[in-house]
Amino acid sequence: MANVSDCVPEVRQVGGARLPTTWGVFDVASFRERTGREHLALIPPSAPESAPVPASASAVPVEASQAPAAVSTGPAPLVRIHSECLTGDVLGSLRCDCGQQLHESMRRVSAARRGAVIYLRGHEGRGIGLAAKISAYGLQDAGLDTVEANLRLGYPVDARDYSVAAAILGHLGLWTVSLLTNNPGKVTALRRHGIDVTQRVPLVVEVAVEADRYLRTKRDRMGHHLSEYRCIAPDSPGCQPTDSARNTTGE
Repeated sequence: MANVSDCVPEVRQVGGARLPTTWGVFDVASFRERTGREHLALIPPSAPESAPVPASASAVPVEASQAPAAVSTGPAPLVRIHSECLTGDVLGSLRCDCGQQLHESMRRVSAARRGAVIYLRGHEGRGIGLAAKISAYGLQDAGLDTVEANLRLGYPVDARDYSVAAAILGHLGLWTVSLLTNNPGKVTALRRHGIDVTQRVPLVVEVAVEADRYLRTKRDRMGHHLSEYRCIAPDSPGCQPTDSARNTTGE
């Protein structure tokens, strides 16, 4: 396995605290790249009395020996690499499944009591930025799908870089993980940067009818594993609210 420090950006832990949320209590650690871009890692405490992740006042690189409760032996910890989505995560947009995926990931990692949710900034609109994403939405309103809209604007279909995620996982000592994702590209990217992904764990969420075309495009044109998903309105064409969609294991 490659040494993650040889192929990913330098990332420093710059703070930490306890963070109670609707989906569980986490130790939250903040990280900063040399570019100034900041990211978060949400880690469930190993026990209620666990100390929060210590802040790093001098902002020195984190060593594996400093890792919090995410590091342990046994089956590979459950990890979610979540790309920033202001419209879905914060504004509650129904056009995508990002907010639902974030919340379900937090719930499942908290329930597992080990692992992490890595929240990556700079991934808005699959890496094209917030303003460009809104422009792409306008093109989708005119009939293009999410792939066609990005290409029409002169952007790649997916411009995200997961090297910083690998760096953060390495800092936390999470070299071997079970990855909570429907995107096989994330599995490939993390493995390329030295993270041993032992299995892909499907992330099935309930979506609004407004997200149906978006999910179909991700499945049919981007290779995401989305053969089934639950829909808020079961009578919507294309939505598949089946019992088997609740499966959370396997390919």
